[in-house]
Amino acid sequence: MKKESSRLQRVSQEIKKEIAIILQREIKDPRVVMATVSGVEVSRDLAYVKVFVTFLNDNSLEQAQTGIRALQAATGFIRSMLGKAMCLRVVPELKFVYDKSLVEGIRISNLVSRVSRILNNHRLGGSTSQKADEKLGH
Repeated sequence: MKKESSRLQRVSQEIKKEIAIILQREIKDPRVVMATVSGVEVSRDLAYVKVFVTFLNDNSLEQAQTGIRALQAATGFIRSMLGKAMCLRVVPELKFVYDKSLVEGIRISNLVSRVSRILNNHRLGGSTSQKADEKLGH
């Protein structure tokens, strides 16, 4: 059982690497600019792969959905390139999914920085707790 797990992990990492290279070098669609593969989930039988993608230049959900639709349209091309790059008995079906974890992480980081600034101002005597609450929207 352990060998299947390690083989699955190796294949998963290789698929992630190869798809990232394909998106970077081969896909010329302007809707897919700055696409990054953040992760992959491979089925046990290696027949299906869920590819999690982040778009570094897009901040809106609509633009991300447009990019995902463009990737889904290019799935046949991406599968053929993946088949040439890897020696697998069956090239897996690909499903692209938008990974919003990067955007959410940036949003949370900005919120924490904002609260930290407000608390530092409060400690320095620059504002009262009522003003800090107003800045936070309370």
